[in-house]
Amino acid sequence: MSAHAVPTVRIQAGDFDIAAEIARLVQGRGDVGAVVTFSGLCRDEAGTLAALELEHYPGMAEAEIARIAAEAMQRWPLTGLTAIHRHGLIKPGENIVLVVTASAHRQAAFDAANFLMDFLKSRAPFWKKEHRTDDTAGNWVDAKEADETAARRWKRS
Repeated sequence: MSAHAVPTVRIQAGDFDIAAEIARLVQGRGDVGAVVTFSGLCRDEAGTLAALELEHYPGMAEAEIARIAAEAMQRWPLTGLTAIHRHGLIKPGENIVLVVTASAHRQAAFDAANFLMDFLKSRAPFWKKEHRTDDTAGNWVDAKEADETAARRWKRS
């Protein structure tokens, strides 16, 4: 890890600009050879979702994401990392989460981004409620076993 590489972690209601976040991470840097981004969007496969409501535990959510980001910085030789997660009402097609990892080489950036997303999906304290287009009461979304399984692959032996 570069001595000046401090992860950026934000939880916010408003949208984010992916290009601006990448530029912020690499501006004036000669040690970055690879940048990997993952942006997660609100999807509506059935065509019945009006919005997804994301709630979080303020303070705890930021601390947990910062802990996960710090672990990624320890595991891989990253030159930078940004993790942004939105909360509030998010409509289909809108951004929910952004992970940007930078490294001298691509594999570290890919692996760190995968690691971060696997743990964000399974460990960050967020709760999701679906709001339907027919005004029926929304359902709270249960955690998926697949997300837990993905996170377990990173366990150190």
